[in-house]
Amino acid sequence: MSVPVYERIVHLLEAEGINTLFGIPDPGFIHMAMTAEARGWNVVAPHHEQSGGFMADAWSRMTGKPGVVFGTQGPGIVNLAAAMIVAQKENSPTIFFGGNRSRIAYRKVKRGRIQYMIQTPYFEAAMKYVGVVEEAEQTDEIVREAIRQAMSGKPGPVYVELPSSVLHQTHDWAPVAPPESYRLVHQDASASMIEKAVRLIREAKNPVLLVGQGAFTSRSHDAVASLARVLACPILQTSGCSMVMADDLLERSFAYGFSPAGIEAAVESDLCIALGTELGEPVHFGLGRHWAKNNANRKWIYIERDATAMGVNRSIDAPLVGDLRDIVPQLTNALKDTPRAATPGLARLVEVQKTFKAEVLASVPSGAAPVHTARFIVEATRDLPKDTILARDGGAVSIFGWTFSQYMPRDLVWNQNTGHLGTGLPYAIGAAIATEGKRPVVLVTGDSSFMFHIAELETAVRKKLPIIAIVGCDYAWGLEVGCWKKQVGPQSPETEAHWGKWVRFDEIAKGFGAHGEYVEREEDIVPAIKRALASGKPAVIQVPIDEYVNAMESPNYDEFKSWYTDFKEGYGEDA
Repeated sequence: MSVPVYERIVHLLEAEGINTLFGIPDPGFIHMAMTAEARGWNVVAPHHEQSGGFMADAWSRMTGKPGVVFGTQGPGIVNLAAAMIVAQKENSPTIFFGGNRSRIAYRKVKRGRIQYMIQTPYFEAAMKYVGVVEEAEQTDEIVREAIRQAMSGKPGPVYVELPSSVLHQTHDWAPVAPPESYRLVHQDASASMIEKAVRLIREAKNPVLLVGQGAFTSRSHDAVASLARVLACPILQTSGCSMVMADDLLERSFAYGFSPAGIEAAVESDLCIALGTELGEPVHFGLGRHWAKNNANRKWIYIERDATAMGVNRSIDAPLVGDLRDIVPQLTNALKDTPRAATPGLARLVEVQKTFKAEVLASVPSGAAPVHTARFIVEATRDLPKDTILARDGGAVSIFGWTFSQYMPRDLVWNQNTGHLGTGLPYAIGAAIATEGKRPVVLVTGDSSFMFHIAELETAVRKKLPIIAIVGCDYAWGLEVGCWKKQVGPQSPETEAHWGKWVRFDEIAKGFGAHGEYVEREEDIVPAIKRALASGKPAVIQVPIDEYVNAMESPNYDEFKSWYTDFKEGYGEDA
């Protein structure tokens, strides 16, 4: 089969089950985009390459496959840089294709060449792999190496550069090989370690299952749910995994650190089975804060793809190295014939959780104008369709969301580890594309974050995506205003600059061809959401929220602050 390099790359990606391509189809990549479309792919052109990178990231989270995005030489690649770094920190297996001038330009002495730079050094620190296809016959090995690196060990992003002199070269290619012929597609834990883990589970009286975002990004909902059923113990969710594996497990799923039941379960546990999490600062390395009291008596089972992570943040009694998609069923099968009896006290924890949630809801102020941020979250999330994908963005709005959200999604897309604002709308688009527009996506965000990539509303309209953005507007850098006031006093500089309550996102949405509503009363939020769903269009619902509350009254701030374990005197630890 003799085809150009750009078409061969499409074939190689198809072998991995990839059928979506994000990127602005410039002259360098237009042929690849057209080839993909002709083969039935979904090609999505964003308005900014950075947005395209975030879309590919979210698509990957919703499919368990590498997301793919491209950028043209020079400016396109520069625009991708932020998305590359975010993907690295979020452990997202995203493939970034970069164009460049012909390779003859690499060694030219003359300077001042337009739209050209040596690009690879800029990305080597962030990428798991950087490769350049210099000759057509290298295409298979470099693209496969990129996929191998992205999907092996701890997932992460890769960069492949395609000089214009190579993209259109043809070659007599061998038949496309299946993934298992060039990379490890399954990775079980060793039988001896499974046996040890099972023994620890049998001996434990108060085990907990600590579930992180990797359970979601690997699409392991059902497998983890099956393990949770045979363990019959509390499920602790990291802040990156505020989602439900199955309806029957919802009542015993507790937020680590943000609920009394979750804190008690962690403190009293004598065994923690951790999966899909780095055991990083948001869970205090499994050592400090809520783990400290019983640390000497607690055993740890850790499922992790990266062997070098074992024992770094804390010691592990049964390290299960491999892919949780393979290891979780191993554990379940070893336990299923003799499942554990329910952990003593689990029923009481369930009641503690119910009481806590009822008290939290009862504590939310009503009737304020502008709307109290907690009430904004409650109303934005209390009556969503059951299959809704939830997207989250913003600083204070996200922190309020941890405590006051009334909807526990099966799928949640947001950016925890980098704290990068502006990902919400691109993530929502990527998630909607991954589910072919068959499931509603609700983005709950703040106005500062929403404005980062507001142009992508047009992308949502063009692709007819069922996305509703519910935007809480304090018309300021809310969380930053609060931090500044707490550290240096009431006089804030530009962080508190109001860009004007005349900004009307609902009207902007209508200008893009979307549905838009401006809602000032809390009781009108749910009806507005229902109208937005009924419109069949992408929608924006703008809700003014209390600027003082949003900046100064974030709930559970001490818990959030405890994530930053290296605060020093004078560094703002009281902020």
